[in-house]
Amino acid sequence: MKIGICAPSTAFTRVDADRVTALAALHHPEAELLFDPQCFVEKGHFAGTDQERLTAFVDLANDPSIDAIWFVRGGYGACRIAEQAVAGLKEVAHRKLYMGYSDQGNLLGCLQRHGFPHLAHGPMPADIRREGGDAAVIRALDWIVHRSPQSLEPHVQAGERHAAFNLMTLAMMVGTPLMPDLKGHVLMIEEVSEYLYAFDRAFFHMSSHLKDMGLAGLRLGRVSDVPENDRPFGEGATEIAKRWCRTNGLNFMGHADIGHDADNKIVPFGLATSSATF
Repeated sequence: MKIGICAPSTAFTRVDADRVTALAALHHPEAELLFDPQCFVEKGHFAGTDQERLTAFVDLANDPSIDAIWFVRGGYGACRIAEQAVAGLKEVAHRKLYMGYSDQGNLLGCLQRHGFPHLAHGPMPADIRREGGDAAVIRALDWIVHRSPQSLEPHVQAGERHAAFNLMTLAMMVGTPLMPDLKGHVLMIEEVSEYLYAFDRAFFHMSSHLKDMGLAGLRLGRVSDVPENDRPFGEGATEIAKRWCRTNGLNFMGHADIGHDADNKIVPFGLATSSATF
């Protein structure tokens, strides 16, 4: 299996790429990891210019010899190329798996909107930097290579539709050409490094847009590394999520095992099956 790796947002390092490659060779020798050179290009905040990031993704996705696209990391930048990138994909690109999370929700959302069937929220190569990051990378490869059900978020059920996003990413997508159709889906949301007032504001915005979409329900993943406000906010993340779900008639279903951490589990988009393969 050939796995193409690109950076639609911010850059990676060759040192960390070598660590991921060595780990893959040990645990999944049947997988060939192809880091596009664009992953290591730095242009200001981004992994190259918009055109360089766009070209790297489209070329990998349209390459018939590549079986899956693994986004190298998040950051910011995918929204600037997502619509044009998906428009440039050929039929062969529809057969691939695409996986990532955080800022790559922009691409995953746009791909889902345009009918791409094999998408997943899950760990990325950059998670090798986290404490316990080896396990996250192995979990991701277990899913990409073998569709191992042990990699899945435990609430993913056969016969249900699912999707997962970072809250800020999804809140910025609603009302744009990147927003997917989430009707009938159980939506899982996580967040990192945001003040609770910003989390509250984003949840208001997102839930207000989603109230008429026909979600099956919403689960809250981990909300981590919350900065300390200059005064107590008065509610935690779960209370905020429950309140906005109540206000907007959304079914709050509890928590989800996803987040910006090494324990982040995999959520396939769309209809889950009892099979470990697509």
